[in-house]
Amino acid sequence: MLQSLHVKNLALIEEAEIELKEGLNILTGETGAGKSILLGSVNLALGAKFDKEMLRTGADSATVELCFTSNPVAKQLLAEMDIEQSEDGNIYLSRKMQVGKSVLRINGEIVSAKQVKTLAESLIDIHGQHEHQSLFQKKNYFLFLDDFCGKELLPIKEQVSKSYEECRECERKLQESGLDEHQRAREQSLAQFEFEEIENARLTEGEDEELEARYQKMIHSKKIVEALSECYRYTSTDSERGAGSAFSRALREISTVTMYDETLGKMYDQLTELDDLLSDFNHDLEEYQKDCEFEEEDFRETEERLNLLNHLKEKYGNTLADILSYREEKQKQLEMYANYDAYMEQLNAQYEKAKQHYQKECDALTKVRQKYALILQEQLRESLVALNFLSVQFEIRLEKVNTFSANGQDAIDFFISTNPGEPLKSLSQVASGGELSRVMLAIKTVLAGQDDIDTLIFDEIDAGISGKTAWKVSEQLHQVSKKHQVICITHLPQIAAMADSHFLIEKSSRDNVTSTNIYELSEKQTMEELARLLGSDELTEAALSNAEEMRKQAFQVKNI
Repeated sequence: MLQSLHVKNLALIEEAEIELKEGLNILTGETGAGKSILLGSVNLALGAKFDKEMLRTGADSATVELCFTSNPVAKQLLAEMDIEQSEDGNIYLSRKMQVGKSVLRINGEIVSAKQVKTLAESLIDIHGQHEHQSLFQKKNYFLFLDDFCGKELLPIKEQVSKSYEECRECERKLQESGLDEHQRAREQSLAQFEFEEIENARLTEGEDEELEARYQKMIHSKKIVEALSECYRYTSTDSERGAGSAFSRALREISTVTMYDETLGKMYDQLTELDDLLSDFNHDLEEYQKDCEFEEEDFRETEERLNLLNHLKEKYGNTLADILSYREEKQKQLEMYANYDAYMEQLNAQYEKAKQHYQKECDALTKVRQKYALILQEQLRESLVALNFLSVQFEIRLEKVNTFSANGQDAIDFFISTNPGEPLKSLSQVASGGELSRVMLAIKTVLAGQDDIDTLIFDEIDAGISGKTAWKVSEQLHQVSKKHQVICITHLPQIAAMADSHFLIEKSSRDNVTSTNIYELSEKQTMEELARLLGSDELTEAALSNAEEMRKQAFQVKNI
């Protein structure tokens, strides 16, 4: 769950920290106090777009820090990201934001926005103010249903996606190969030319490197020979000034005294070894000088061969291996053109086989979806009844379509009827804003029972509702909070009364500076806030009595 939220220098918040609890956490405050800023700060910590206008006036940077308790899925993700666990086992997400610069961290390590998003999906689910509008888009219905299907659907969806890509590959090959006779002749002629150009070059892998080294040696041969000649003069025995001659004289001199001391004998042996090494060096030097001798024709042939190889690299690949691979492609292409009819027949057969396999996998996908659609629609109907849809029908309809996609061949729609005698109609066409909010809450409630996400955030899920319906929404949030931490921003007293922990967000001004603060309310303060939400300008005994009655009613629901 989300244990704490720390915000600094964001919008009107100079610095605020909130310690959240298990169960139902309610956040209330006057309009404009900064409730949306608080939720926005959570989104920023999870990688949402940062704008310089979000910085508090006068500040050059803003910081948001979240602390979550871990869960098995999150631990596994941290291991896969090679991020160390914190000492206390919690997960710390933070973001420091400056103009033109932003740094995200997990447990103190700098990470990418993608990594944060991946981890956050296992920790928290945020329902924004306008998220219910996603119910107008049928493509989102797949997300809800497939999430509800859970692990049983995942391997089947992977197979469908794989089969779909195989079909796409077959289609691509058919499109590339489906040329008319004139185009085919032209392509065949070009392939033949390219194949022969490479084939006639008689390439050998690695020869370009050998030729380049030899060529460099040739063009610098004069300088090399001059340097080696001087070197030989200084090290050989052919010159009185050469090191070889000096070594010979030194050996003769020391040999006359070795009999007088054992140490002198060892020194003589060392000098002998050095003389042998110098002789070997001079021998190698002579051989290398011979290798530097070449005919003018050798140089011309080497240069021409290198030019040919570089020409082929410019046309067919950066390396000889690339060029040889290109030649193999052209050879296969020529074989295809030589047996074009048989090749096309084979391609069509492969495509038909891939389509059959894809459709078989799609049928398996549809079967699982249909099974869970019946369960989901009943659970949603029950949840909607609990949300004061007294006479509601709800149906999930799957229809087979002929289009191909990585998501299968299903079309999906949610149908609803909220009044007796009215026919079922598409949810995207008939529901009002308040109804959509409750439908979305029902969906979130049902799906919450299917996943391991600990924390759910609802930003004004109560939009467009009031009275008894608000109580029903409140009760539903309480039910969800039994298994999940729920954080709810609301303006309705019916929902606020159900709080396990109640936090007030308020705006204050001092010395012409405006700030947003947040703090947890005591039970007495909760009563006063409920009275305010009930519309009381003054904390009269009647207003407080109404608030107390509402709180008692909420406690009765909790104790059932």
